[in-house]
Amino acid sequence: MKKAIRLLLAITFTVSLAACNVEQPEESSNLQNSETSVAEESSSSAENVSQEESVPAQQDGGESNILVAYFSWADNAVIDGEVDAVASPSVTSPGNVQQLAGWVQEETGGDLFSIQVTEPYSSDWDECLERANQERAEDARPELMTSVENMDAYDTIFLGYPNWWYGAPMAVLSFLEDYDFSDKQVYLFCSHGTGGLANSVEDIRSSMPDGDISENIFDVYEEDAASSQNDIQNWLNELGY
Repeated sequence: MKKAIRLLLAITFTVSLAACNVEQPEESSNLQNSETSVAEESSSSAENVSQEESVPAQQDGGESNILVAYFSWADNAVIDGEVDAVASPSVTSPGNVQQLAGWVQEETGGDLFSIQVTEPYSSDWDECLERANQERAEDARPELMTSVENMDAYDTIFLGYPNWWYGAPMAVLSFLEDYDFSDKQVYLFCSHGTGGLANSVEDIRSSMPDGDISENIFDVYEEDAASSQNDIQNWLNELGY
């Protein structure tokens, strides 16, 4: 009887052990499949991130490349002592045209370029007037400090300047005659006194005969320039900017 019981227990133990040996690989297989699935998802995710990073940024080929070039007395004056901001608002920083150019740049996203001479003008009104008149009488072209290296990259030019005694500053003409403005759209903005635009537009046209100068010109009286941000924004909206 005892032998029969021992035999039965041995058979039961063997069957149980065999059952355990069968279930264990199944659990291991499920775990392996789970890890494989996570690994595959991680690999797929990594591949997607890698592909997104390697995609080049889209560029809007229809957007114009814009240059905002300007001449400002404030950028071209030697300040001797304190300047009376009331008597000479154009020579204190930011100058009238400099400020207008900044607003144009903000609205259009263009690149700013300050037209600067190698020999600065006096901050004294009378002395500056005397030199400016002499340059005009001699049809001079003042030498400039810097140049635009990639002018060909721009197809739209905003050109700002003050009316310097009934015409464009001769330094502006120096700038214009250094480049080919063929096929470029040009917009003018000007700060002036009681003389208005005077002969400045004619001066500019003669120095850039190939440029397409818009008839829609922004001009503002010098004493109103500092408060004309809304006006210049409206002008730019009219132009489509």
